[in-house]
Amino acid sequence: MERIILPRQLVNRILHQAQSSPDAEICGLIAAKGGRPLRCIPIANVSNQPHHLFAMDPKRQIDALRRIREQGEELFGIYHSHPHSPAQPSDRDLQQAGYPDALYIIVSLNTRGVLEMRGFRLREDKAVQVQLEI
Repeated sequence: MERIILPRQLVNRILHQAQSSPDAEICGLIAAKGGRPLRCIPIANVSNQPHHLFAMDPKRQIDALRRIREQGEELFGIYHSHPHSPAQPSDRDLQQAGYPDALYIIVSLNTRGVLEMRGFRLREDKAVQVQLEI
């Protein structure tokens, strides 16, 4: 199983963002330099059903990707939350995965007292779980 090391500060920011929005999916991008994840960039969820779907604000997503490039970074990952379901890609997540080289991180708020965070490679309508380490 592929192992991915994430900085604790990055994980804490994503988990805090998910906890701050317990009834709507959060989403964003993770920027890296030299393959090492550095920071998360929250992007507004503009879905008309945010309690179980996410759609990144297109303008903010494009702006974030441009800033990543301008700073000599690369897109490392895409994250979102599942407020009421497990940290497992949905059929829609698989269908909408547009960046085959990106790590997809899903945070679930569906467990009592503990947040669950899992990482996946989404390619060709398949999800391959990776081992996340902090």
